[in-house]
Amino acid sequence: MEINQITGTIIEEAIRIHREVGPGLLESVYEAVLAKRLTNRGLKVQCQVPVPVVIDGEDFPVGFRMDMLVEGIVIVELKSVEDVPAVDYKRVQTYLRLQDLRIALLINFGRETLLEGLSRIANKYIEDRT
Repeated sequence: MEINQITGTIIEEAIRIHREVGPGLLESVYEAVLAKRLTNRGLKVQCQVPVPVVIDGEDFPVGFRMDMLVEGIVIVELKSVEDVPAVDYKRVQTYLRLQDLRIALLINFGRETLLEGLSRIANKYIEDRT
């Protein structure tokens, strides 16, 4: 399955969840439900994945934890807030860079509609349109 298909499936399920329960739940609830739905759709999902940081040759094993890693190639960071602070976008870009991955979705379930809270973040991504 290619990146666009994976992100499309993630977005579809996130929209379904938001329409069913709306904003206002804890991020952990949205994470559990989204992980279950994606798994049911045949995707491999890892939650709370450690992101090690190496500085000056020294490994710091749990520098960060990303909310979800789907199919080993798409990072999903979940929020449930009115407005996502700029630092959260930077954090997701850092996850992409540290993991040498290309695409992440930052999904904020705290907005009135999910599309208002959806961001696709790229790291050195060049889409093959052939």
